[in-house]
Amino acid sequence: MRTRWSGTAGATLILVASVTAGVSARAQEQKPTRSDSEHVMRLTPAELTWTAGPPMLPPGASMAVIEGSFSRPGPFIVRLKFPANYRIPPHWHPVKVTVTVISGTFNMGLGDELDTGKGKMLPAGSIFEMPATIHHFGWTSEETIIQEHGVGPLSVNYLNPTEHGHDQ
Repeated sequence: MRTRWSGTAGATLILVASVTAGVSARAQEQKPTRSDSEHVMRLTPAELTWTAGPPMLPPGASMAVIEGSFSRPGPFIVRLKFPANYRIPPHWHPVKVTVTVISGTFNMGLGDELDTGKGKMLPAGSIFEMPATIHHFGWTSEETIIQEHGVGPLSVNYLNPTEHGHDQ
């Protein structure tokens, strides 16, 4: 004959075992160390270091490298600042590039000729992804900052190499 006590004791034992196992597992979680926090990047826009744009772009652009490098294998994140009325002639990349418009308006079109009537206006907050080898072009009508990220190495292959204005 079973008593009510044995059923309650069994349930209590299961509850205590479950709580103990949970506390034990929680105690084994990795705690952050001081060295983990040394690798955290926290930058405001004013803390970015701007330099002359990459030689693969027409003169007038500026860039701030956040991570990696266009020219090396691995991930890269770069901000590019373009003045008003900046033009990037038709070109393609060997790798996929994802772009976020940070400020201003970036206009982007597809095709083999820079035709401002055939592009799309992308205001701040817009995102576009450019698959590898797609022919495209861009322009601005106001100062504009974009952020590009991808996995390098990245190159810009102009359809008409004499149009870009810099040596590659």
